[in-house]
Amino acid sequence: MKNKEIKQLPEKNKFIATILAFALIPLSGLTTDIYLPSMPKMGMALHTSETNIQLTLMLFLISYGLAQMVVGSLLDAFGRYRLSLLALFLFVIASLVIATTNDIWLICAMRIVHGICVAFIAVAKRTFFVDSYEGEKQKNYLSIMTIVWSTAPIIAPFIGGYLEHTFGWRSNFYALAAYGFLMLVLEFMFSGETLKNRKEIQVNAIKKTYSEMLIKKDFISGLTLLGVSYGIVMFYGLTGPFILEHKLGFSAIVTGYISLSLGFAWMTGGFVAKCLMNKPLSSKLRVANCIQFVLVFIMMLTTPFFSNLFTITIFAFLIHVAAGFTFSVYFPYCLSRFPQYADTAGGLTGGITFVLTSFFSYGTAYFIQAKTQMGLGQGYLLLIFIGFVVLLTNSWDSKSVKSFKNWFNLQEWKTKKINEF
Repeated sequence: MKNKEIKQLPEKNKFIATILAFALIPLSGLTTDIYLPSMPKMGMALHTSETNIQLTLMLFLISYGLAQMVVGSLLDAFGRYRLSLLALFLFVIASLVIATTNDIWLICAMRIVHGICVAFIAVAKRTFFVDSYEGEKQKNYLSIMTIVWSTAPIIAPFIGGYLEHTFGWRSNFYALAAYGFLMLVLEFMFSGETLKNRKEIQVNAIKKTYSEMLIKKDFISGLTLLGVSYGIVMFYGLTGPFILEHKLGFSAIVTGYISLSLGFAWMTGGFVAKCLMNKPLSSKLRVANCIQFVLVFIMMLTTPFFSNLFTITIFAFLIHVAAGFTFSVYFPYCLSRFPQYADTAGGLTGGITFVLTSFFSYGTAYFIQAKTQMGLGQGYLLLIFIGFVVLLTNSWDSKSVKSFKNWFNLQEWKTKKINEF
């Protein structure tokens, strides 16, 4: 299909389309986290195990991660607009199916659809700013975009907790469907195609690039650390609500508030990482890992004497700060490792990170079966130990410091590097 046959974005609608792009950027975080406080009640209502409910999140993360690795090429070849509309339509349908069915396996299938659709929408809207703006305005919008994206995982469980408490677990997915439908209508009315020049899909070139990147030991180690760091957060998301609601008897609203505080912990880790970006990479990562070890050992040793909402929250908060620190330190290193393949590195890093996160978090939750503060500590310990092994067997050079500076300095950092994240 030729470009002229596709509805191009009218200049008069550019501002509204920009607002819509910002509104869709948080969709991945909302779809991931909004129903975390509802997981315990969801399992009871569907008469299924905790493991099966946790599987719904793992399947979303895997499909979202894998899709990111190919979505960029498809959007470059076929355009952003129509694929985004199709993805939004399927997202709405999948959300409604989840909200109305009692079949856990159908829910799992729809969560895979969710992951693929959100990958198309997220990548398309990130590239929107590169397609539509240049220079300082582009850099400014990209900076705002990262802030908007980071807020969704923080507020989503908070919103979901109130929805579940007031209307039940299905309301989370009705809310997602309503939000998706609203965005679909507005996108159809006010948005349009922003891709100016299409590119052919070069499968052999992509395979060659991936092969060249995936043989580098430090890059693989970095992806593993990213998966472990985010896996720590998602492990709590998979197990924490069950501990708080089933074991301690708190409501989904309380679970939402705790998740909100842990979201701020993740952001705090990122701010600390920015302040320490001039420090040697290996040493600060190992210090963060050691701090996590100390915290988790104290958490486990004090469990027989102190095991309540406060202790779980404070230990989880501090451990998540360290996890956010590690993630924020190493993500720019992975992006800058292959400057000649900036866009591909972004897609591969983001995609594999989510896949590894799903395996680490779900695997730990399945193996540990955490139902108490002690079980939560054991899960943290396993993931922290994996990170320790990776750090013990690898070292990184001083170029990472420059990479880290560039990540936080959008005037120096190539803006295209975050398109696929």
